[in-house]
Order: sequence, then C-alpha cells, then structure tokens
Amino acid sequence: MKHIVFNSIKTPDGTVLISRHQHDYVTYLDANGETYMVDGGTGYLKRNVNSEPFEELSIYSDAPHDEIRQGFYWGTRGKDGNQPVEFKPLKTLDTDHIEAIIQTQTNQPSWRIEIFKAELAFRKKSS
Repeated sequence: MKHIVFNSIKTPDGTVLISRHQHDYVTYLDANGETYMVDGGTGYLKRNVNSEPFEELSIYSDAPHDEIRQGFYWGTRGKDGNQPVEFKPLKTLDTDHIEAIIQTQTNQPSWRIEIFKAELAFRKKSS
C-alpha cells in the first residue's frame, strides 16, 4: 500500500502550500484572486477547485528514495526537546538523529520507520 509522504501544491503565482499533518488546513489567496487550500497531511489529500489550476507536488511512498528524502519532513524540538517545533527534510537530519528516531519512536507507523531505514541505507551506499 502506498502512503502520502508529502502533501503539497504550487499555486499559479508560485506559492507552495504544505499540509504537514492530519487536519493541517492551509489556505492562501493567490495573486489571481483565488483562494487555494491543502489539508490532510500524510493522512489524506484535500483540495479545493479553482478556475486556474494548481500544480500537484505531493510525493508518495512508492516514489524513488531521492524524491522521498527531499519531501519527507520530520518535526523536531531539538536535542533537549525544549525548542519550538521545526520541520526538517529527511535529507538534512543527522544520522544519529535518524537512528534515535528508529529506536525511540515506536508509535510511528511501520511505513515511516521504513523510510528512515531506507535513508540510512542510502547514506551508507552513497558514502
């Protein structure tokens, strides 16, 4: 089964909208006067209908890993856990951080853990 890794569109004026988690409803008033929206995070894709179409940027778990590692984001609060949440692309996470996620985030769906493991294998192969 394929899963949504990255839920995003680009509006006609070039603005990229990203929904990072379920019920993360994001809207934008485009330069053309139309409102565009994304919703659903990695749970579902929800869009509105516009007279001027948007560009779909979403990435699924069956995409090549090089695409996934650029579009898969992880929310982190820093090493001490006290920082504001910052969403970082998988490709920018430290290897130690990825290993810690695999060891400690047992509540994550298995398909997400597999993405982290694939990133470690990708790094090993690329070095």
